[in-house]
Amino acid sequence: MSVAPRLVIVSSRVLRSPAAPPAPATIVVDKASGKIMEVLDTIKTPADYAHAEDEFIDAGDNVVMPGVVDAHVHINEPGRTDWEGFTTATKAAAAGGVTTLIDMPLNSIPPTTTVENLHVKTNAARGQTHVDVGFYGGVIPTNVEDLLPLVKEGVKGFKCFMIESGVDEFPCVNEEQIEAAMKKFQLTDSVFMFHAEMDCGDIPKPEGMDPKAFNTFLHSRPQVLETNAIRTIIKLAKKYPQVRCHIVHLSASDALPMVRQAKAEGVLLTVETCPHYLSLNSESVPEGATEYKCCPPIREDENRNKLWEALKEGTIDYVVSDHSPCVVELKLMDEGDFVGAWGGIGGLQFGIPVVWTEARRRGCSLQELTKWQSYNTARQVGLGGVKGSIEVGADGDFVIWNPDETFVVTKEIIEFKNKVTPYMGRTLHGVVKETFVRGQKVWSQGKFMSDKALGKLLL
Repeated sequence: MSVAPRLVIVSSRVLRSPAAPPAPATIVVDKASGKIMEVLDTIKTPADYAHAEDEFIDAGDNVVMPGVVDAHVHINEPGRTDWEGFTTATKAAAAGGVTTLIDMPLNSIPPTTTVENLHVKTNAARGQTHVDVGFYGGVIPTNVEDLLPLVKEGVKGFKCFMIESGVDEFPCVNEEQIEAAMKKFQLTDSVFMFHAEMDCGDIPKPEGMDPKAFNTFLHSRPQVLETNAIRTIIKLAKKYPQVRCHIVHLSASDALPMVRQAKAEGVLLTVETCPHYLSLNSESVPEGATEYKCCPPIREDENRNKLWEALKEGTIDYVVSDHSPCVVELKLMDEGDFVGAWGGIGGLQFGIPVVWTEARRRGCSLQELTKWQSYNTARQVGLGGVKGSIEVGADGDFVIWNPDETFVVTKEIIEFKNKVTPYMGRTLHGVVKETFVRGQKVWSQGKFMSDKALGKLLL
């Protein structure tokens, strides 16, 4: 009787989910389906899996964790593929232990605002993804009748901007247009996501201020823009209580009290933040270092501490990269112009070590890390039980990594296309050793394991 080939991984530190600390275990994956067959509380040996086609991996004391689900990535292909593309983005993901990512509806051309545009994007992605990739749709002023057809196509949620997005093909929406979309989403389980900055005449103008000083840019994007927007979101969420609402890349700690209150009242509201808001602070940004520019901006250290408090208590639900790169020229690095430079952080590859380096300093656990980067994000996009945990029936998506080992971020190790990041030269804790997607080893010890892209599209 033939035996289907299996992947078997053993480790003294398997992190199945946020419910328990790392413990010895053996994970068995059916290679044909890519699904987890068994999770045993003991460490087996190769002799227990003697079939010629079985693959046995002894991870030793390295942590085996569910692959990261990065639910906020701008891939930009087609149309702006010189900014980022499916091949380079998903290779960077694999090198960083990310096994699933969800692509934002901008800054590609066309944006993912109609079914036709979604098909353009998926056709561009097919055959290029080294990890699994899902897609968000977008909400713009003119596409309210396209929203339910996009839901039927399998998008994982919808994003809108409450302030100008920076690209002409994805305009922002007003309160009336948000309500029109919410009426549609009442009929679905889709999540409605908001770039939560809103100008109510509160934006100070940077005229006369030094464009090379980070505080000039910071002054132009004050916390009140986020609190304005979030107050409006909560008001509308109460009016449409069936609609799942989500705030992307929260940077303003001033908004936390109203978020806590809304959650306590049972409002369907979730919140994300990003590694750069948790690891960097405005006081430390060098003059002219435009690789640090993003919207909303990196804020003061006191603000960062409050974000950590909110993350640990659950007011902030999870952490995503918001990888939003551009061509180097748009960063205006030679000029050091924070006012004119494109705002976006390159960091998809470094989510685990950036967050873990700061988390370990603050006494956080590995269970919390997987909750913030795998478990909660998978559930947010409807992939709970499939991604984000190590359990029977789930996809065999794993990252094997050493949380105690350090490395230095250099240009040579970066896999995303435009090698600009505020983490350059930093020493980080947490070295990714191997990444598996549905039981297939895609990255190991600094090398990609297949010329063929082994990821699939999640539609």
